[in-house]
Amino acid sequence: MQIWKEYQEQHKERFLNELLELLRIPSVSARSEHKEDMIKCAETVKQRLLEAGADKVEIYPTAGHPVVYGEKIVDATKPTVLVYGHYDVQPPDPLELWHSGPFEPVIKDGKIFARGACDDKGQFYMHVKALETMVNTNTLPLNVKFLIEGEEEIGSMHLGEFLKQHKELLQSDVILISDTAMLSMENPSIDVGVRGLTYIEVEVTGPNRDLHSGVYGGAVANPLTILAKMISSLHDENNHITIPGFYDDVVESSEAERKQLAEAPYDEEEYKKDLGVKALWGEKGFTTNERTGIRPTLEVNGLWGGYTGEGAKTVLPSKAFAKISCRLVPNQTTAKTEKLLIDHLHKIAPDYIQLKASLHHGGDPYMTPVNSIEYKAAAKAIEASFGKAPIPVRGGGSIPITALFESVLGVKTVFMGFGLDSDNLHSPNEKYDLYNYYKGIETIPFFHQFYNEMK
Repeated sequence: MQIWKEYQEQHKERFLNELLELLRIPSVSARSEHKEDMIKCAETVKQRLLEAGADKVEIYPTAGHPVVYGEKIVDATKPTVLVYGHYDVQPPDPLELWHSGPFEPVIKDGKIFARGACDDKGQFYMHVKALETMVNTNTLPLNVKFLIEGEEEIGSMHLGEFLKQHKELLQSDVILISDTAMLSMENPSIDVGVRGLTYIEVEVTGPNRDLHSGVYGGAVANPLTILAKMISSLHDENNHITIPGFYDDVVESSEAERKQLAEAPYDEEEYKKDLGVKALWGEKGFTTNERTGIRPTLEVNGLWGGYTGEGAKTVLPSKAFAKISCRLVPNQTTAKTEKLLIDHLHKIAPDYIQLKASLHHGGDPYMTPVNSIEYKAAAKAIEASFGKAPIPVRGGGSIPITALFESVLGVKTVFMGFGLDSDNLHSPNEKYDLYNYYKGIETIPFFHQFYNEMK
C-alpha cells in the first residue's frame, strides 16, 4: 500500500539509526561478562516496542537471559500473529578478521557491517518498524504479539519452560519468524523448513599427564591422533555418514521436491568463488542445494588439544577434544540422533583411550506445509512486494525452538527471512543489506493484511 511506503520513506533514516543503536550493544549470550549488556539490550527492545505502538511490553526474567514480550491487541475477535526473534548474538571471534569493530556498525557499499546485523537484530527489528508503520497509518488489521528472547544462540535453553508457563499469554494463530535467508532479492524465496540440530562435545584421554613425545612417542597412544582417526571414520568414501541407524528415520524427498529445488538459481562457479574453494564436497548423489537443505549432515565444529602456543613444544598430550554437530531432517529427532552418535563413538573408541561425551544443545527439524494459510499469506506478501512469486526452499540452518512452538502452543510457524547466505552469519564481518532491511519492513505489513483476509 502506498500509505506504508510514504510513512517508511519519511522515517527511513530514523529506522536505520535505531537499528545501529541496537547493534552497538554487545549482547553475547554465551559469555557471562556480557550479562549487563543482555539486560540493556532487552530494555532497549522494550522501549522500541512501546514507541512503535505496543500497548503492553514486559521483560520476563528466566533462569538465564530475559525474554521481552509485547503486544498490540486491536480486536480480540481478530487473528493474532506472534512474532518471534532473538536479541542475543554470536561471539565476534576471531576479532582480528573483522574489517571494523563488530559492535561499531559501519555502512559500506549499501551494507551494515556488525555482529547481529542480520542474525537476528536487523531481521526482528523489521517487525518492530512494520508495527509502527501500521499503527501510525491506522492499517493494522489484526493482533500482533512479540516474543524476543536472549538465548537463541545458546540453544534457547530456558524458552521451553517459558512457553509452558505462559501458554495463555502467547496464545496466537500463527508464529512469524524472520531469521532465515532468501536466494537473492532478484529471486525471492521462502524457507518451507529448517533442519534440526544435535551438538555434542567429546573428550578423549590417554595418559594421565602430558608426555615427552621423544621418550614416550610410539609407545603410548596419542589422543589427538586417535580422535582424528575416529572422526575420519564417521564418513565413508562417498561422504555418507557411517553411524549405524543414522538414516533410518530420514524422510526422503520426492522427485517433485527435488525438481523444484533444481529450479532455484544456482551458479556453482560463483558459489566456489565466494567461498574461496576450488572444489565442492558432499554426499554423493545429491546436488549442493540438496546437501544443504534436504540431507542430514555431521560436521566437526572444533578440534583441539596439546600445545598450540607460539613456537614448538614436543609433547604427547594427555587429552584431545572435539565439538561435533549434526543437522537433521524430517523425521529425525535430536534425542535419538545424539544417542546414536554417542553410542557409536563409545563403540569405536579403542581400549587405550577413555572417551567422555557431553551434550550442548539441539532441536528437532521443522516443516511448514506449502498448502497452509500461513505459507500462502507469506508467499502472497512477497509477491506483492517483490513483483514475483517466491521459490519454496529448505533452509540449511536450525531454529531449535520451532518444533517446540507447535508442540506447546499448537500453532504453525512460517519463515519470512530477508537475509542472504553470504551475510557471514556466525563469521567475522557479518552484514545486512540496507535494501533487504527496508524491503522487509515494506513486505511484512502485506503478510498481516493477507493473513487476516485468509483467516
